[in-house]
Amino acid sequence: MNQSSETRPEPPQADAIAGEFVSETFHYDDGRQVTVYVPPVPPEAIVFAGDGQTISQWGRFLEAADVPSTMIIGVHRVADETLRLHEYSPKFDPERFAAHERFFVEDVGAWVRSRFGVTLPSERTAVFGVSAGGELALVLGLRHPELYGAIFSASPGGGYRPPDTMPTRLPRTYLVAGTLEPFFLDNAARWAAALRDATADVVMSERVAGHDDEMWRREFPLMIRWAFGARPV
Repeated sequence: MNQSSETRPEPPQADAIAGEFVSETFHYDDGRQVTVYVPPVPPEAIVFAGDGQTISQWGRFLEAADVPSTMIIGVHRVADETLRLHEYSPKFDPERFAAHERFFVEDVGAWVRSRFGVTLPSERTAVFGVSAGGELALVLGLRHPELYGAIFSASPGGGYRPPDTMPTRLPRTYLVAGTLEPFFLDNAARWAAALRDATADVVMSERVAGHDDEMWRREFPLMIRWAFGARPV
């Protein structure tokens, strides 16, 4: 397994939370960090996400939402936007994408099972991403439906497009994009149509918004509730 031995809690960055943040630095790509939001009660759902330094922090907003206890596994992105795109979409640099895919799916997945003892079935597991990360969520979900039973894709980029032949097993998919970001809205709509044609369970949500974190963050609990239900009484 491709990781370091040091695990440390991270201090909260804003208001106090009931859960905690735990980070690990892996040896992949000369040191890649993963940040995990650990909910205050045992998780009933788990979401793996790219752009982890941002999305892991959204765990604090789930605590007040009507969703099941959800763990977020946030794999950090690289600082260079071109390299990020090459890791998140197989179109540009297939070798770099494949290395990141192995790290994300195999190394991080095995570490989560070992470190946290979380072994939820695919029906309680999702892969999530925004913008180029939305492409990553789509490609990983389609390639690994035995691991990810749901795909959450917000404002996906256009580098990775629906394949001519869809896999026979398709995760449930929730797409969202803003009316003020027509390029990304068109990409999301293209995916929604292709997945529906392949008889997948699909939600396509349009919001009056641009390409911004606020819209994605607000949609995130809705995605989780759609896929995994409401918070148990």
